Amino acid sequence: MYLERERLVRRWVGIVLAIAAANPAAAETDPITIEEVLVVTTRVSQPIDEIPAAVSVIGRDDVQLGRQQLGLDEALNRVPGVFAQNRYNFAQDLRLAVRGFGARANFGIRGLKVYVDGIPETTADGQSGVDAIDLGAVERIEITRGPSSALYGASSGGVLHLFTEDGGEEGRLSASILGGEDGYRKYQVKAGGRAGAVDYFASVSDLTYDGYRDNARVEATQFNGKLNYQMDNADLTVVVGAVDSPKAEDAGGITAAQVAAEPSQAQPRNLSSNSDEEVEQQKIGWVYNRTFDAGFELTVRNYYVWRDFGAFLPIGSHIPFVADDGVVEFDRFFYGGGMQLHFPGTLFGRENRLVVGFDIDQQEDDRQRYINNAGVRGALSFDQIEEAETYGVYLRNELKVTDTLAFILGGRYDDVELSVDDKFIANGDQSSTLDFDEFSPMAGIVWQMSDLTNVYVNYATSFETPTFTELASPARSLSVNLGGFNDVTAQEATSYELGLRGRYLNDRLYIDAAIYTMDVEDEIASVSNIGNRSFFDNADTERKGFELTAIASLSERFELSLAYTRARYEFDKFDSSPGLVGNDLPGLPETQYFAELAYRHENGFYAIADVLYADDFQINNANTLMNEDSTVWNFRLGYRGDEGRWRVSPYVGIHNVTDEDYMSNVRINGFGGRVFEPGPERYFYAGITIDFHP
Repeated sequence: MYLERERLVRRWVGIVLAIAAANPAAAETDPITIEEVLVVTTRVSQPIDEIPAAVSVIGRDDVQLGRQQLGLDEALNRVPGVFAQNRYNFAQDLRLAVRGFGARANFGIRGLKVYVDGIPETTADGQSGVDAIDLGAVERIEITRGPSSALYGASSGGVLHLFTEDGGEEGRLSASILGGEDGYRKYQVKAGGRAGAVDYFASVSDLTYDGYRDNARVEATQFNGKLNYQMDNADLTVVVGAVDSPKAEDAGGITAAQVAAEPSQAQPRNLSSNSDEEVEQQKIGWVYNRTFDAGFELTVRNYYVWRDFGAFLPIGSHIPFVADDGVVEFDRFFYGGGMQLHFPGTLFGRENRLVVGFDIDQQEDDRQRYINNAGVRGALSFDQIEEAETYGVYLRNELKVTDTLAFILGGRYDDVELSVDDKFIANGDQSSTLDFDEFSPMAGIVWQMSDLTNVYVNYATSFETPTFTELASPARSLSVNLGGFNDVTAQEATSYELGLRGRYLNDRLYIDAAIYTMDVEDEIASVSNIGNRSFFDNADTERKGFELTAIASLSERFELSLAYTRARYEFDKFDSSPGLVGNDLPGLPETQYFAELAYRHENGFYAIADVLYADDFQINNANTLMNEDSTVWNFRLGYRGDEGRWRVSPYVGIHNVTDEDYMSNVRINGFGGRVFEPGPERYFYAGITIDFHP
């Protein structure tokens, strides 16, 4: 195996260097500079320096160039305050934590609002997934760190915006082939261009990956399309998407002893339960923008998502109606829309910007569970209709008090209703309804201290309702109550933040620093894991942190990027478990840093090395089990060369260069010490993209 890796690397390095040497003038690149960017985190496009919040932007090259494109964390690791896990377990999906929000999730994303091209990937009950996002088609990522409910409503501890590629002025056709160890293969075809007033883009990709561990295979086919029609003073964007993933196996968490014996093994219970999932999803949505003669702007959006899901979970069969209903199926219909008005103008003779709008999101899940008889679907044990309805109205006003000082004030009112209609009444009718309503204010000041430096301060809030999964009844009542709701209430967060952004040395050095303190009341916390199912309760927590981003253009060919996070997350109050007060929140390292050194030659050759260090952290609320710190190095090199209408871009990469032993994921408060999901040892991958401009 080692010799095969070495031959693979030598072959691809030879191809890259040979092409680069043969065409030294191809694909000229401009000198690397740190440019001012526009973002839409305030729901309107404006310079990032004018925003009183921590916002990071990731460009297309940092998402796609030389990447394996297995997970969003490949790009998001460069953002401070973000901790990502679970790249290699597609059944559990990527887990993201932003300033602690989302850390409790044992699968998927919680506490964060996710959008793709203006259409939400976060359902009405607050769950987000990324299995429909094709990284090979992403143009840009914007991420807002910290409470954002004043604009985005419930489950907005942070906001993640992804934007797919446009067609562009020139027509193009692109084909990519990626491959690597552990059975990794990805094929992708993209096409785009412009025909009159219509810009169009489409992408199809197919992924297969056996995984480093046993029982970790994934198969997925994705389609994404976008069409933008330009009209007089208006434009209409239509997006469509589909994903078909017939297989995403779950290797499961294993104990420390099992890790020491063989880190690539699967949990035996996962094997005997045939732990696996399949997903089909289709999406269509549109966003309409119009600017009127009076100067104000109108935005209207509407979307529809259909999702069919089935999974075999590694749950035993020794407690009736409790731990044996390990087959989960649901049909989901998720739809909604909204409208927004933007009024740029003046107030008291000063420049002013007012945004008002509303959102409506609806979700209906037809959910069943069945007995898991050693990997075979058995009798029905659970059947209910779950509905979530959210209504939100928001306002944000930004007033330029002076030429260098802006004051921002905003707020949003949300009403969230969660209901269950129990269809399986053999164990009693568990139909229930819960209603949450909340007003979320924010205030901020941005001061242009000099031509080079902007300083901001903000007060921000967020609230988060429990999802249907987190409202599941605790184990003490499950033996007689399978459906219905637990008494978990919504959490509320209040944050104070001071930040600085600056561009120095002729725009060759960019600094972004933030310090914050945050109190979270009634945080939805994982408290137990029984039969591989998590249960939740409320607790108060306290968070304090410092985040730093530095990007330096060392020369026209070298760029250095740094991201540093230092934070503390503690339980401040826990009525059901007072002994936990003062303990660290599990799943969150206190220290994390990322560094990347990129070399880009004017002939199109590039070489990029990066390292991610994550401090050790607690795995359970009791702080009796620790995950060790890790340092993972990666390296990629490639070439982008133009020859007439063609561009050829081969590349090769090495993940975990030093062969570090580390965990790609840990399962918070996991039962029986089965919490570790080891990351792969050193592995190699390679790819080539061919672009044609007719």
